[in-house]
Amino acid sequence: MNWRKKLYSIKGKICFIVLCSLFISCNQEEQKSSRVEVLPYYNDASFTPNWLTPNSLELRNFHKIPSFSFINQLGTEITDKTFQNKIYVTDFFFTTCPGICPKMTSNMLALQEEFRDDNDVLLLSHSVTPEKDSVNILKNYADAKGVLTHKWHLVTGNREDIYNLGRNYYFVEEDLGEAKTNEDFLHTENFVLVDQNKHIRGIYNGLNKTSIAQLIADIYTLKSEKNF
Repeated sequence: MNWRKKLYSIKGKICFIVLCSLFISCNQEEQKSSRVEVLPYYNDASFTPNWLTPNSLELRNFHKIPSFSFINQLGTEITDKTFQNKIYVTDFFFTTCPGICPKMTSNMLALQEEFRDDNDVLLLSHSVTPEKDSVNILKNYADAKGVLTHKWHLVTGNREDIYNLGRNYYFVEEDLGEAKTNEDFLHTENFVLVDQNKHIRGIYNGLNKTSIAQLIADIYTLKSEKNF
C-alpha cells in the first residue's frame, strides 16, 4: 500500500508542476495581446473610445498628430516624418524632475527593452523645460539612463510648440475645464500610444506597472492590425 501511496503522490506532484507551467505559459501569451482585436481611436481629452472602420472616410478625417519639429539628444532634427509608418509612445518630462519622472523613465526603459529589436516601434519624450534641457543636458541624461539613440528620442525645442502638442493634440493633461497658458507648467504621468497613421490609440499611467503591461499588450495588438 505504501508504494501505491508514494506513486500517487509523485503523479500528483507531476500533474501540479505541469499545470503550473501551462498557467505561466498562458499568462505570458496573454501579455502579448490586448483584450480586443482592434484598438479604439481617440480625439479629445475625455479619451472616449471611438470604434472606427479601417480605411473609412471617417477615419481619414479623424484627429491626427500634426507636423512638428524638435531637436533630440544628439542635436538631430526630429520631425513627424521620423515617425512615419511607425508606432510610437510619447510622454512629457524634464531632466531635473525629482518626483514622477524617474519612475516614468524607468517604465520607458522597460518599453525600450521590450521592443529593442523592433524597428516598427519608437519612443518620444518631450522636455517641458526646454529652456533648461539643452541638447548636452539631454545627451548626458540619456547616457546615464541607458537610452538607445536609434529607439528613443529625448527632444527639446520651442516651449509653446511642446505645450501646444501636449495639451491640444496628445491630450496628456487633464485640465478639468480650466483654461491654461504656456506659463502654466505641464506636468503629467501619462504615456500616449500613437499608431503608424498618427492616430491616438491609447493613454496609460506611466507610473503603474499594470498600465505599462497593458500598453505593451496593446502595441502587439496594434502591430497585428490588418491595416499595419
